[in-house]
Amino acid sequence: MPSKQAEERNRKLDDKRKKIKLDLETREQRAEAESQDEVQITRTLEEEITRLREEGSRQLEEEQRLIREQIQREREAQQHQTGDRHSGLERCSKSNVTPKLKLKWKCKKDDETNGGYSQDILFTLLQKYGDVSNVIVSSKKRGSAVVEFATVSAAELAAKNESGLSKNPLKISWLEGQPEVIAPSSQPGQFISSQGALSNERDYESVVMMKMRQAAERQKLIEQMKREDDDEAASS
Repeated sequence: MPSKQAEERNRKLDDKRKKIKLDLETREQRAEAESQDEVQITRTLEEEITRLREEGSRQLEEEQRLIREQIQREREAQQHQTGDRHSGLERCSKSNVTPKLKLKWKCKKDDETNGGYSQDILFTLLQKYGDVSNVIVSSKKRGSAVVEFATVSAAELAAKNESGLSKNPLKISWLEGQPEVIAPSSQPGQFISSQGALSNERDYESVVMMKMRQAAERQKLIEQMKREDDDEAASS
């Protein structure tokens, strides 16, 4: 009799061991399957992130290419409009002053980075439109600068197309030298400079005078900015 009870106990213990072993194997299989699923999900996410980065990079390159093409087309159009004038002359305003643009952007008073803009950064952003003669960043009035271009066409392209840094866009306005245009009655829909009727000799004389006054104008501009900074500092 005791032998039978012992056998019964051993049998029940064997059944429990088998059940525990089966449960452990099932849990291990489930854990392994979940681990494989996690690996697959991670791999899928990494592949999706890579794909989105590549797609975003391609879109950015395409936008930059379109902007460069637009700038090139506008340059060619302006060169074509002035092609019948003296070689090397650019369209000028009536006063023949050096074209200047005023730049503004958001900047806190205690921002040492000046809103992300410096003389070198502004020069790099603007020189793609043409020759930049000078860039003056205000040292007292943060968030402002004046840029002087060698030609009116370069200043026009910059004023029309440049937006600055995406995180802190530029506001660009004409300070001096903005050209005036009129529509000739014989060619409706087309525009020419108000100086277009001048002879080549008069054009050449005007440009020579403009070059002679550039240095004096640059000094005058610097002094004007200093006065504005001093007035603003006094009022604050």
